[in-house]
Amino acid sequence: MPGALRAFAHRDFRLFFCGQGVSLIGTWMQSVAQSWLVLELTNSPFRLGLVGTLQFAPVLFLSFFAGALADRLPKRRLLIATQSLMCAQALVLAALVTRGHVQYWHVALMAAVYGLANTVDMPTRQAFIVEMVGRESLRSAIALNSTLFNGARVVGPALAGLVIARWGTGLAFFFNGVSFLAVIAALAMLHASGRPRPSSGRSLRDEIAEGLTYALRTPRIAFVLSLVLCVSAFFFNYNTLVPLLARDILHQDAHGFGLLMTAVGGGAVAGAIALASLGTERPPATVLVGSAVALGVATILVAGVSRFGVAMALLTVMGFCGMVFMTGANTTVQLTVPDELRGRVMALHTLMFAGMTPFGAFLVGTVTEALGARAGFLVTGAGGLVSVVAVSLWWRWYRRRR
Repeated sequence: MPGALRAFAHRDFRLFFCGQGVSLIGTWMQSVAQSWLVLELTNSPFRLGLVGTLQFAPVLFLSFFAGALADRLPKRRLLIATQSLMCAQALVLAALVTRGHVQYWHVALMAAVYGLANTVDMPTRQAFIVEMVGRESLRSAIALNSTLFNGARVVGPALAGLVIARWGTGLAFFFNGVSFLAVIAALAMLHASGRPRPSSGRSLRDEIAEGLTYALRTPRIAFVLSLVLCVSAFFFNYNTLVPLLARDILHQDAHGFGLLMTAVGGGAVAGAIALASLGTERPPATVLVGSAVALGVATILVAGVSRFGVAMALLTVMGFCGMVFMTGANTTVQLTVPDELRGRVMALHTLMFAGMTPFGAFLVGTVTEALGARAGFLVTGAGGLVSVVAVSLWWRWYRRRR
């Protein structure tokens, strides 16, 4: 097969890819429905940001523990457990909305439950990929997963907008709950079990410290994770900013909101495909830094839009740049780290990627509550741009010194 599609030569990856594709469409439907439901219940940008904080807070406190679990337990069984818990929380939300009993604290609690399951799921899933395809097909698998994730980001929000406008948010939550059955069935049919490495006899604390020490003492890993921290904290707050852009600036309904999120997903799919076509095993640092800087500039420009078409175009650029950066960073880390440390280092990557989101969501919610949606885009764009440039200058200084 062509290099970009090499991972499809592996039966397990094909099964996992198909099951995850169905599930991810449902996940993006719930993401849109959850944001819209919070605005309907509270009309508060601050509370919308608070839900995002609660959803990603478990990553901040438990990611190292989750990475150690991924290295110690059978990964396939662990993934079945996390996917089942996320399925249950979606169905609970669907029942509460459909029966008319849903309150804000229900949404906040279920967001925290989802975050807890996702904290274990993310490093385990990323560490499991190499066991399905091997290192020779790893870059292809990462790129294809990113394409799938963002293809679902195109379909899911658009479908959610139509469903919410016609039948309400309850049906979107129900679709997500049912969609998890596809990936659970796929996991049950895999040959790879993700067996844990032989026990070292060391404590969980010592193993976590080993992974952290490796990441901090490996310059390339430290540089990439620092960039991921900056980009995640400032730029990846779509679930908080985009609904406010749709409602308060562009005066759109749920359908318009879904189309804006679809634009982000469409750009991300193009970004994943573009990165997969690169001939290098690891993207150069200039690609990572350039895409992060372009993402910051596009975020600032959104603060001044007043037309729906212009907003769609800028969000497409943001999706493209964000995906080039995140896929490139993921590939760099996965191809650098040794197999025996993969779960713990990917947990650190998860911490930088999702663990900083609570701070970003809280910042965005606070700023937009006080100053409006335009200020939210301006502050996060400028803050992220400054932090990315600072990390890049440090990396340049370090390389010259070495």
